Amino acid sequence: MSPRRERAATPLISPSLAHQVNRSRVLQSLYDIGPLSRSDLARLTSTTRAAIGTIVQPMIDSGILVEGDPRSSGATGGKPARPLWFSPSGPPIAAVHLMPGQVDAALVSTAGDVLSTSTGTFLPDTRDADTVIDCVVDCLNRVLPAEGAPPLGVGVAVGGMVNTDTGTIIKANLAPVLSGLPLGPLVSERVGLPVYLDHHPRAQALGDRWFGQARGVHSFASLYLADVLGVGLVIDDTVQRGQAGAGGEIGHTVVQLDGRNCPCGQRGCWETIATDEWLRDEAATLGLPAAQTMTTGSLARLAARQHPGADELLDRFAHNISLGIVNLQQILAPGLFILHGHAIAGGDTFRRKIEDHVQSRVLQHAAGPPRIVLAEANDHATVLGAAGLVISHNLKLIA
Repeated sequence: MSPRRERAATPLISPSLAHQVNRSRVLQSLYDIGPLSRSDLARLTSTTRAAIGTIVQPMIDSGILVEGDPRSSGATGGKPARPLWFSPSGPPIAAVHLMPGQVDAALVSTAGDVLSTSTGTFLPDTRDADTVIDCVVDCLNRVLPAEGAPPLGVGVAVGGMVNTDTGTIIKANLAPVLSGLPLGPLVSERVGLPVYLDHHPRAQALGDRWFGQARGVHSFASLYLADVLGVGLVIDDTVQRGQAGAGGEIGHTVVQLDGRNCPCGQRGCWETIATDEWLRDEAATLGLPAAQTMTTGSLARLAARQHPGADELLDRFAHNISLGIVNLQQILAPGLFILHGHAIAGGDTFRRKIEDHVQSRVLQHAAGPPRIVLAEANDHATVLGAAGLVISHNLKLIA
């Protein structure tokens, strides 16, 4: 009989670690759903109100959370509930949205309020990487507080492929100077704060999830439509990322085998028929006014005035955008698609055209047809999501 092998010890979770896990669960619930009372949190976490009190009270005392005004208890009576939310006076977060030629920076509270903003520009075809770093740092210095609690860190949403482990931009087709740039370490050294990078549409999706129209939605897609096309996906409450931030280049999936050349080196990418460049080329071919500066908004206005060819072009553009959305819905079925960028100015007419094309092509399912919605006109989803990168690292949340 062979000797009995001892099983490796499986240590129990220590009380301190259990408290950290429970604290993270409470904070995760607040960001995922919004302000919640102690009773709400107890119900969501299958525990008692008293247990929730032991978790949230230290965070109230330390200024992380605040309790709002009492809410009516309704017909059931009882003590009015007071919703918990993040303190506006807590340590802020710096956020950056870096696109080819432009830097947008903001100071954001943990409650998701944009406290200040700044903008800078650089030449996309510059070969001087220091110019880009200087522009980012200058924008940050204009929003960083001169006094009070220092920011928790800097979140950067980049319009290009990134390595999230090293903080490096791998490739940016429209601004080659960014390709290979270790932006995170370089900016961190200049501003003295930790820096976290991610792909622009993924940060945008996180902004939608925690601070925007997708709060409380388990699965959705966040699209950016302008001179480039990007999509961030949230499936089952998690922003989808490959290893070290790989993936997310849905604009470079092929939808036309014999299509146009794409800056990425392929032919027929979705981005070649669903961005401003395609729209302007087609507008010029049709002889539409101001074709070289055409956007979805200006085209929609022409269509509303019944300018010859405008409505037909708007419908073709909506069809092109719908092709990639249909593919996403058939594969992953996020169900909700939020449009950002120049698509917002197209208004509800443009939104309905896209939705009609999508719903006519997808297979019917008991989950219902996919929905298309427009982001708010005053759209801060990307910088809010960039701030969310810092929040998730500091508070150990799933983002």
